[in-house]
Amino acid sequence: MSMELAKNLYAKMPDVLAKARKKFGRGLTLAEKVLVSHADNFETQTWERGKAMLVLRPDRVAMQDATAQMAMLQFMQANKKKVAVPSTIHCDHLIRAEMGSEKDLLRAVDENKEVYNFLASAAKKYGIGFWKPGAGIIHQVVLENYAFPGGLIIGTDSHTPNGGGLGMLAIGVGGADAGEVMAGLPWEVLHPKLIGIRLTGKLSGWASPKDVVLYLCGLLTVKGGTNKIVEYFGPGAETISATGKGTICNMGAELGATTSVFPFDQKMVVYLNITDRADLANLAIANRSLLVADPEVSQSPEKYYDQIVEVDLSTLEPHVVFPNWRRKPRRRVIQSNSRRHSSEVAPIHPMKTSAVRPTSPSKG
Repeated sequence: MSMELAKNLYAKMPDVLAKARKKFGRGLTLAEKVLVSHADNFETQTWERGKAMLVLRPDRVAMQDATAQMAMLQFMQANKKKVAVPSTIHCDHLIRAEMGSEKDLLRAVDENKEVYNFLASAAKKYGIGFWKPGAGIIHQVVLENYAFPGGLIIGTDSHTPNGGGLGMLAIGVGGADAGEVMAGLPWEVLHPKLIGIRLTGKLSGWASPKDVVLYLCGLLTVKGGTNKIVEYFGPGAETISATGKGTICNMGAELGATTSVFPFDQKMVVYLNITDRADLANLAIANRSLLVADPEVSQSPEKYYDQIVEVDLSTLEPHVVFPNWRRKPRRRVIQSNSRRHSSEVAPIHPMKTSAVRPTSPSKG
């Protein structure tokens, strides 16, 4: 299914991207390429970051069991025989981890029997994929089976951005949004601003992908990404595995970001091949120029992003973040080889650190 979606998308992208470059008078970032190629009507759409409402056509919808219930009930009100876009339901959130996987699964099936029966029967009736309890966590299932470079997916879970690890815009939404898209309506969202994260170096020692986001949370705060797409670029991005990228994008929700995304690279090719999607990997390779930012973006990123953050992965150290109660400063513990130290970290304003450079790109 993703193969056909990708083929159709890549076939129309060159023409739409050419129109966008002409309209904006400049090159395009990866996020912009995905957004313009999914516009319901590019010609009539207003493109103004932070102000315009985008009307988009997502490629697919994913729902977890806790939120799928209301989403399906709302969809059913449309009296449609089948969903308008490929959709899936994943039964994972209602399973409580307490006594071990086997016992927890049996208890969940017993406690949520009516819910699971409703979702299974509704999925069968309306042509929706159904992943039963124990089939896997929604975000990992999506990454392994449905995510593809350049795509746009909405999911009824805040950590849907995990799909950004394969170069797509994956965005968490409410049940009403999912229901409307499944019924054939376009999806509306505030035109996000763009934060460019330039990665250099390579993770080493005990540092892992999650430390990239923990570092950014300390820098930008949990509201620093609100109504913004976080787009990673730079040589350091190519050193992180596809699953590592997925982790970073998943945790981008902790910044309040609309979503996060990485450009297509060899690490994604490896992941697609490992997950038995070599045909999709080859298709993406043949269309690589569509799935990365235009060359001029990396040459002069300040002209394209509203804000830029520089992160040297080689200097990044492991982070453990404790809860931030009321007005107490965040406590950061850094573990590096044999030395261990902790420090009280007061909230950092993004415009008061040299690591962050605000920019003012042209509208659009």
